[in-house]
Amino acid sequence: MSGVSVPSPPGMVIFSFSPIRSLSLCFGLSLILTLFLLAQSSTRQIIIEDKILIHEDWKECIQPLLANSTLGLNPEHFGIEEYFAAKSLIASRSFQIDDYHGFGMVPLADLFNHKTGDEDVHFTSISSYSDSDGDVNGKNSNIEYQHNSNHEPANQNLYSEVDSLGESDLDSSSIQGDDPSALEMIMVKNVKAGEEVFNTYGSLGSAALLHRYGFTEPDNPYDILNIDFELVLQWSSSQFSYRHTRRRVSLWRKLTCSGCVSQDAEYFEITFHGEPQIELIILIYIMSMSDEEYGEADLAISVMGGDVRKSWQLFLSNNGVAFENGLEFGRNSLLRERIHMALLSLADARESLYGTKSLRIDIDNLNRSSQLTEPKLYHSLMLRISERKILQKLRSYASTLQITKKGAKRKGNKDVGRIK
Repeated sequence: MSGVSVPSPPGMVIFSFSPIRSLSLCFGLSLILTLFLLAQSSTRQIIIEDKILIHEDWKECIQPLLANSTLGLNPEHFGIEEYFAAKSLIASRSFQIDDYHGFGMVPLADLFNHKTGDEDVHFTSISSYSDSDGDVNGKNSNIEYQHNSNHEPANQNLYSEVDSLGESDLDSSSIQGDDPSALEMIMVKNVKAGEEVFNTYGSLGSAALLHRYGFTEPDNPYDILNIDFELVLQWSSSQFSYRHTRRRVSLWRKLTCSGCVSQDAEYFEITFHGEPQIELIILIYIMSMSDEEYGEADLAISVMGGDVRKSWQLFLSNNGVAFENGLEFGRNSLLRERIHMALLSLADARESLYGTKSLRIDIDNLNRSSQLTEPKLYHSLMLRISERKILQKLRSYASTLQITKKGAKRKGNKDVGRIK
């Protein structure tokens, strides 16, 4: 996909058109049909399972047509591989337009490359001139966009600038009329002549971008790392008995806690900045409880009856854990050390899934690879490196939970010991 350069002021209508509406067969799943060289990435598992679903689609929708001799279809043109290729092509040119239009293809929209959180153009429906529910990804196009060093920020009221240009394309378009399904692509920034114009496909991590559109983005702030629930159970089993683990998971569930669930797998997310999901921290804390602490917590929850979360917070506050500004461990050095060690162990276990090659070797291999001639290797390395860098940040986060022998918190983040 080549970039587009358009000198145009913010608010200017670039294109006006009506989108191709989504069809269940053509727009059911979004994927790039390649199995990437990933060790424990959830993307790989999703692609495998999606490929199975698409194969079932082909058998249900296409195979009966091939069996119909009156149609005279050539099997070489309608085989499973051709179906995979066609579905991937359509999916890679489709995106979530807005709540009204749903998921589909928009003519000319794929002229623009993606840039996370820093787009130059924006989709909006005609109805958004009178109400604000027609914008792509739920965004209101009448907002002031953040200042960027390479572009001047747009005016707060973009449409006032459209009116000041003289004759608006909105009024002159015979295609649009009063059709509420019509879309416009407008400028949201001043873009200098000769510079590439970017769109955004949404707030997506590189794994999702690769899965849907076939490319990755370095240092993507929406990248995450998954730690499987089973990996946490393996860590607990290495430290405690099976009965210990089972009872504490039961208490954790009683608190209405759970990890993220996708494709019948439960996991915990680690953010781009290395911050673990709060449910993981709570599970580690419960796993690390002594039998006496476990008994007190279980009793406190049972006595309070219906308000499980309130009773749990009361129990934690009695043990030096506060909730006012997120989950804060305060001066409870024993608790902090338990969680510190557990997070390091989980980081090591997750790292081991990548094999014996170091992160430095992965980076060297990436620098030697080409996304044009070796796209599978290049993009799989991009994801591996992103995940391993997040693991490094997770270890750094865990180190902030340590307390020195004098009882002082280690220097670093001012929000030491806090999970938001």
